[in-house]
Parts: sequence; structure tokens; C-alpha cells
Amino acid sequence: MQQLRNIQLHTGAKFAESTQDCDVPVSFGNDAAALQASQEEVVLCDRSHWGRIQVSDEERLRFLHNQSTNNFQQLKPGQGCDTVFITSTARTIDLVTAYVGEDAVLLIVSPNRREFLIDWLDRYIFFADKVQLKDITDATATFSLIGPKSDAVLEQLGASAIINQPYAHHQVVKFAESEVRIAAGSGLALPGYTLIIPIEAAANVWSTIIQVGVKPIGDRVWEQLRILQGRPTPEKELTEDYNPLEAGLWHSISFDKGCYIGQETIARLNTYKGVKQHLWGIRLDSQVEPGSVITVGDEKVGKLTSCTAIEKGYFGLGYIRNKAGGLGLEVKVGDIVGEVVDVPFLTHEYYRGE
Repeated sequence: MQQLRNIQLHTGAKFAESTQDCDVPVSFGNDAAALQASQEEVVLCDRSHWGRIQVSDEERLRFLHNQSTNNFQQLKPGQGCDTVFITSTARTIDLVTAYVGEDAVLLIVSPNRREFLIDWLDRYIFFADKVQLKDITDATATFSLIGPKSDAVLEQLGASAIINQPYAHHQVVKFAESEVRIAAGSGLALPGYTLIIPIEAAANVWSTIIQVGVKPIGDRVWEQLRILQGRPTPEKELTEDYNPLEAGLWHSISFDKGCYIGQETIARLNTYKGVKQHLWGIRLDSQVEPGSVITVGDEKVGKLTSCTAIEKGYFGLGYIRNKAGGLGLEVKVGDIVGEVVDVPFLTHEYYRGE
């Protein structure tokens, strides 16, 4: 990992300590250009500070099927899905991407949920269960190629076999002289791919991609993109105050797979139309602090959860009660006027294969 960090420093990276005590490139000094390139070309993001949990042994699929919202029993090696881990009352713990392999399932989890999820899952493994958990975060790295020209990068580097595969489909390929798992999907509502790499090969893979002209982005641009694209994250949009239906994570939930933790509450909310608020994008003229109250007239209708600067103004995410309205609604966030808009992640435009 230090070799990777040295290469990134040489290309202008600035670092900050993450919650996992791992240096994270915050910026490469190119934020505005990189943000534009993510929409029009292709960028590379180091997501190695995200957690990677390996679930193995004979009953791994049954275990994950019973502990999260999506249908793992129907998945075959080489396939994957987004799934949500929730509490017994359907409050959201984390949005996770799972890749099913021949011998194990790899979970990509949010940086601030790695240790919590391992401990939480371990509580549900009983003596006779044939399930094993292993934290492989320190033994691997994760990069995301993001943008409409991601396919061209894979073709140029001889790794085109995964192109046009459905979302979360994955395979191990020879990439930059290393065995790399490449999966369809960037982690955002933009075209792209996720690469899971042995830590000893991370520096070489990063350098190879940068050398073909791909711009690197830091965590600051990732956060901008996350908000603009509408991906909810723990401690902001995903908390014990909200359930995954309110967060718009419908694509990650199976309504006909049977019992799992929180299933009864989710089924009741869906059957009886009990979802009373939804997560929306909000265009704003000025910076507003997350946690600010959203109002329509004199009525409190929701709360802002995230906010970021964009080229023209600011953009936020927030929960708004259904009775207040939706798309096109004019709201006030604190003292700032805003307009409610759709965001791609919550409309699942990114979700190839759905």
C-alpha cells in the first residue's frame, strides 16, 4: 500500500486520515476537471478504504440470503447484486455490493461500517452453521473506473471480456500482469467498473491505468458525485431514522424471497403503502448544513442529509414527506430556497440488468 501511496503523492495527491486509520487521497488538485471528466470521459478513484469482507463455506449463500434484503439463493458464480443489511425493525445499517464466486462471496461495504458489519454478522453464525467471515480489506485494494469511456480503457488494456455484462457481474482477468477481479458497475450512477486487486499488485494496476490517460480523483470528488448521483451513505442518508424503501433502494430488495432480518416490516411497508417519505435531490443557491430542516410554507416536511458545491450553486440530498409533494417542488432548507429533483441512483437508471 505504501508503494501505491508514493505513486499517488508523485501525481499530486493530498491525503487525510480516514475513520479506518488508512490514508485516503482527498484530492489530486484537479477537482473541477476531474468532476467534468467523470461525466464525459473516464476517471479513476481509489476506494481501498472501503471494507472488503469474504464470506465462505458451504452455507454462505443461505446465510447472506437470511441476513440481508436481496435474493442470494438465485445467484450463480460470476453474478452479484446490491443488498441492504437492516435491523429487525428495518432500519438501515449499510448498502453493500456482493460478488458471488466459486468458493466465497465478496462484500464491498462502506468505510465506516466494516468492523460493525463483521461483528453484527458474526452474532448470527451459530455453532453448527457452515459459514466463515474474513476481513480481507488489508490484503486487497479497490479502484473504480467511472465514466462513459470506461469501456475504452478496458479494451486498451486487454480486459474487455467484462464489457456489456449486467450490473455486478464479475470475473478474474489478467490485467497489468496481475490477476484482478473486475465487476460491472462503478459504485455510482455512472457507467464504469470496480476492480478488486491483491494489495501487492495495487501500485502497478494504478500506474497502468493512469499511464493510458485516465485522470485520478480523490475522495472529495467521489463525495460530490455520490451526492449528485444520489447514492445514500451511512450516518447521512442511511441511519436508524430511515428504512431502505424511504432511501429509494428498491432494486436491492426482494419482496418474494421469504424470511430475513427485518423482512416483516419491509413487507408491511410495501403492502400497506406505509412509506411516508422519500429521499430526493435538491438544487440550492447557497451552502446549507446537513441536518437543516426542509419546509414548505410554514410546515416542516423533511431534513437535509448531504450538501455539496457544484459548478453553479449547491446540491443536496434530503428526505421529504410524500404529502408535501415531489419532483419540481419548491422548498426552503433553512433560509435557502431549493427545488426538488430526481437523481439517477434512486431511479435506478444505472442498474444494468434490472
